[in-house]
Amino acid sequence: MRIFTASLATETNTFSPMYTDLVSFYQSFYAPPGQHPATPTLCSAPLVACREYAELNKTVEVIEGSCAWAEPGGLLNRLSYEHLRDEILQQLSAAMPVQVVLIGLHGAMVAQGYDDCEGDLLSRIRAIVGPTAIVGATLDPHSHLTDLRLASANLLIAFKEFPHLDFMARSRELVQLAVAAARGDIRPVMSCFDCRMIDVLPTSHEPMKSFIEKICLLEQQQRALSISVIHGFMAGDVPDMGSKLLVITNNDAEKGAALAQQLGLELFSYRGQTLPQFYDISAALDQAQSLSGTVVLADVWDNPGGGVAGDGTLVLHQVIKRQLQQVAVGTIWDPMAVKLCFAAGEGAEIELRFGGKSCATAGEPIDKLVTVVRLQAEAQQQFADSLVPMGDCALIRFNGIEVILNSNRCQSFDPSLFRALGMEPKEYKLLLIKSTNHFYQGFAPLASHIIYVDAGAPYPSDPKRNGYKKLSRPIWPIVAEPFA
Repeated sequence: MRIFTASLATETNTFSPMYTDLVSFYQSFYAPPGQHPATPTLCSAPLVACREYAELNKTVEVIEGSCAWAEPGGLLNRLSYEHLRDEILQQLSAAMPVQVVLIGLHGAMVAQGYDDCEGDLLSRIRAIVGPTAIVGATLDPHSHLTDLRLASANLLIAFKEFPHLDFMARSRELVQLAVAAARGDIRPVMSCFDCRMIDVLPTSHEPMKSFIEKICLLEQQQRALSISVIHGFMAGDVPDMGSKLLVITNNDAEKGAALAQQLGLELFSYRGQTLPQFYDISAALDQAQSLSGTVVLADVWDNPGGGVAGDGTLVLHQVIKRQLQQVAVGTIWDPMAVKLCFAAGEGAEIELRFGGKSCATAGEPIDKLVTVVRLQAEAQQQFADSLVPMGDCALIRFNGIEVILNSNRCQSFDPSLFRALGMEPKEYKLLLIKSTNHFYQGFAPLASHIIYVDAGAPYPSDPKRNGYKKLSRPIWPIVAEPFA
């Protein structure tokens, strides 16, 4: 059996000014055929899972295509998308005949002229391999599930967890089901229910934690081959934006449709109840000052993982105003400030302007006399089984505050981002990080308290005010009763 595998992924915030191009992929992650490292990335994990399977099953031959990932950002340049897409399609054509194609996708990629990049790619793959080959893909749950994707693929499997710690588990599941389907042991049929809602659905908190446990139990009881919750991505203005429930059965569309509807309506009943408590900046800092131990303050909407810049200063300005001490900030994206620090060298004391440069809602830049404490070229942080590049980083210190400036946009996944600059997170009273929930698994064990702060910008976090132009149907909370 011959399996072709590749990946092409990014998450597109169509409201973001951080436009994405070919260089964005090359700077974040790009591996041509045969050059993918042993460690997986979030969206190239199917390739690593295929390698694992082939090592144990010598009758399987894996043909590797290119893998490309760009940090979440704004609209993808059309020519850049077409170049990367066609690179993979040409590799697939050269590999024919194959019985299985497994692709690592994100699910929320939007390019100029392409509202559904993943559907476009999958449909072109189907045209090459024909109707009998098995085509499958992994998806980030923060994606847009379209009819074209469902029509083009046999298997679509989304990560269950948010934080997405299970991306390797889902990739291994994809390989197992795809091989079984190619051998004729199963006949996967996908059934989708539109939940007519958009919300933030962290699975580290109730009620989503128990909902995911229920879904896993249903799979163990063989009620379905696979069940995926598509959370949706509210920062993507596309027709299919919103939450959906996807069930894959063994040749039982009626059973799959009924289960998808049952679970989808249950998910709909949780709308507005899934988020932990968010605080405005003032209330968050009031609370942080009253607590002991190491407090983690998560700036949820200046999150590069949602496609914004990650150079916001709204919270940090208030930290400075309150003269808070023993504060560590990880991170603020500012490539120019990083270059200036590298030019000055470790130990230098320099006048530096940093942050607040990407857009009007990010906050004003900060001007301080700072000490360049440490410089680290090509720093990395951990996230589950993967390593996330932070680029060249500079640690600066002023007024009892230490800030990591980074040259590669990335959210705060793990305490290793601080350790990469020689810092020990537990030695600080306040850790200011930028992430919606991916940070939770890594930071919860060391935090005395976690406070989620809603600075009100720059992410388009209120669907009722986002002004969607392409949304094709009524969804909650834009419409109170979308099923009416």
